[in-house]
Amino acid sequence: MSTVALKNSEKSNKKLGMKAKTLIGQIILDFILLLLAATMILPFIYIMMVSFTDGSVYVSGDFILWPKKWSFDAYKLILNGSGFLNALKSTLFITGIGTPLNVIVNAGLGYMLSKPVPGKSFINKAVMFTMLFGAGMVPAYINISNLGLINSWFACILPAACGAWTIMVMKSFFMSIPDELEEAAKIDGCGPLRIFAIIVLPLSKAVIATFTLFALVSYWNTYFSAVMYITSSTKMPLQVYLQKIVLTSNISDVVDIQLELANTVPQEIMRMAAVIVVVLPVVCIYPFLQKYFAKGVMIGAVKG
Repeated sequence: MSTVALKNSEKSNKKLGMKAKTLIGQIILDFILLLLAATMILPFIYIMMVSFTDGSVYVSGDFILWPKKWSFDAYKLILNGSGFLNALKSTLFITGIGTPLNVIVNAGLGYMLSKPVPGKSFINKAVMFTMLFGAGMVPAYINISNLGLINSWFACILPAACGAWTIMVMKSFFMSIPDELEEAAKIDGCGPLRIFAIIVLPLSKAVIATFTLFALVSYWNTYFSAVMYITSSTKMPLQVYLQKIVLTSNISDVVDIQLELANTVPQEIMRMAAVIVVVLPVVCIYPFLQKYFAKGVMIGAVKG
């Protein structure tokens, strides 16, 4: 009996030792992840705090991380400038038109490729080809120019309205939907478009929400295509406007405000306020779609 008790004691000690090692490993991992999170969160907090800091406090060097004196002057100057309003109008148009168009085109083509349609093999190969090879910058510019889209917001919208990776993931997701549901709808007299609208899309909330978020962020952050195709300064989106503010030596030229007003707020605070104004809408929208984020991508990627 003593031998059995000794063996049981050794087993329990081994289990406790393994649990202790697992706990220590988890604590170390959590600590490392917290450090990584801090390297991403602290700069954003610093930018936000600087943007709300009074100019006199910032210039005197009294600011560390929490403002001793709060001020909204930088935001008032940014939001009242015509440069910001023009950039916001451009970005809202590009995002408002581009996001639903992107989702509709990708979802429609993905659903079509999930069914036995004529020419499916060729279309699949064509989509995959665009994922691996691109024409390049110069042919893309010539194409946009021949279409008459130079200095048009649609030059930023149409090239990004369809993506091979998005189509493939959506196709995989649609293939995982049971065929019996669609067959029952066909018996009730539903056509393909009605089946897609009232059967498929309601079952695809996770993947649709995920790629809506992807498209929204992509269009909201439109920069390179705007620099290439937009020639009018009044049509430039927010990211180009922000880039000019960050790099310019005289912010009043970009923000389009009176020089004496610009001199009341340090340019560094103006830059920080512009960053917050541009980033804040996406930060506010993300939490409402975040719950669908991992679920939508994993379902579309694993099944099928």
